[in-house]
Amino acid sequence: MNHKITVVGLGAGDINQLPLGVYKQLIGGSRVFLRTKEHPAVDALRREGMDFTALDDVYERCSSFEKVYDEIVRILFKEAGKGELIYAVPGHPLVAEKTVQLLLEQGPANEIGIEIGGGQSFIDALFAAVKVDPIEGFQLLDGTALQLKDIRTSQHLIIGQVYDAFIASEVKLTLMEKYPVEHRVAIISAAGSMEEKITFLPLYELDRQFALDNLASIYVPPLKGRDVRDFSALRQIIADLRGPGGCPWDKEQTHLSLKKYLIEECYEVLEAIDEKDDGHLVEELGDVLLQVMLHAQIGEDEGLFQIEDVIEALASKMIRRHPHVFGDVKVSGSEDVMKNWQCVKAMERSGNAQEEIHSMLDGIAKGLPALLRAYELQKKAAKAGFDWPNARQAWDKVREECAEFTEEMERGRQEEQAAEFGDLLFAMINVGRLMAIHPEDALEKTNRKFIRRFRVIEDEVKKSGRPIEDFSLEELDNFWNLAKKQEDR
Repeated sequence: MNHKITVVGLGAGDINQLPLGVYKQLIGGSRVFLRTKEHPAVDALRREGMDFTALDDVYERCSSFEKVYDEIVRILFKEAGKGELIYAVPGHPLVAEKTVQLLLEQGPANEIGIEIGGGQSFIDALFAAVKVDPIEGFQLLDGTALQLKDIRTSQHLIIGQVYDAFIASEVKLTLMEKYPVEHRVAIISAAGSMEEKITFLPLYELDRQFALDNLASIYVPPLKGRDVRDFSALRQIIADLRGPGGCPWDKEQTHLSLKKYLIEECYEVLEAIDEKDDGHLVEELGDVLLQVMLHAQIGEDEGLFQIEDVIEALASKMIRRHPHVFGDVKVSGSEDVMKNWQCVKAMERSGNAQEEIHSMLDGIAKGLPALLRAYELQKKAAKAGFDWPNARQAWDKVREECAEFTEEMERGRQEEQAAEFGDLLFAMINVGRLMAIHPEDALEKTNRKFIRRFRVIEDEVKKSGRPIEDFSLEELDNFWNLAKKQEDR
């Protein structure tokens, strides 16, 4: 490569913090471009002979920081085509400098070499300013792209690239999702220089006291105690429950002993969905997550697998089965999505040498309740073309099975009655499926209806002052009809 950009850092403070080699390069007569001239060392360097071109005007011309960075990189590559140049940035070139990362990524394609010079990071000066030892654990995050999921409240948090009150406001709103509004934070400007300024304030005032400053960072101290909104904290809680000094019941559990609880919790989630109760749904989803976490912790305790393996398996599957989102496959609607999903599943099975598939029905879980398993079996068979053309013909099969069941009722043979009753249920599920009625949903609605009406019977009995056993079936049926009338109003 015939052309080169040398990237150097202006440090965190004044000119006295510059390494000698960087100082010589800046005043040595080379072409110097500054990302911003708003830095404590720039005036002193100018007085000592540094000639430069500042790129501050790019911030005014572009509508987003992504466009700012792209435009600065475009300008630098264009200028580098005319000859070597020095690009100077605040702090260290490799700490919180997006433009430098873009230069490194795009340099080879533009046939321009990128050389990284020295510089002092603002991180050392910032920790010195707030008197914190970074060995306690810290995060450095970009204020222009702060994501709630990235924040670990148990660690010291430094947020850079907070250029103005608007970004400070966005940062504040994100932090308030995890920290108390009164949590003390600090705005640190020009850390390590003669102009260093530290302002401690409650989180809710962060954007109110923030002024335009290219050298400002935000420091957020860690929360004391557990952050109950953090996934890593939940994992530690489960580990503690099964660890030394933990809960005797939790420590006794196995995959097998927890099976019934997982089923129960899943059904309680369905109940919360049917009730349209979001608060209840949050609680019940948490109970299902607890079961997942317990199984993962048991796997980790036994040295077989851990929660990261569960997450990796799920994430990999979602990426594989959504090529229209994470790949270049095009779809026109949900039907295409389902076709792709089934194709990927089939490829996964064919690539799994350990899994023997003897039937199209092998993939249906044996542990499903019989009602749901019947529904899934019918769906699988239908994909192979083994299905009724429509619900009306399926209903004819119901009539046939009903007649056979009636016949066995008259004969009084218990085993045959059970068999014909199963056939009748299976045929009814077929009709519902062809009419887009899910049998589980339909039956659960009937269950809830029965509960409502039976409670009316209980209320009427209670009003009478008599025990329910004293009422005839006809009297109780009258209360049932009363309940039906009340629902119709």
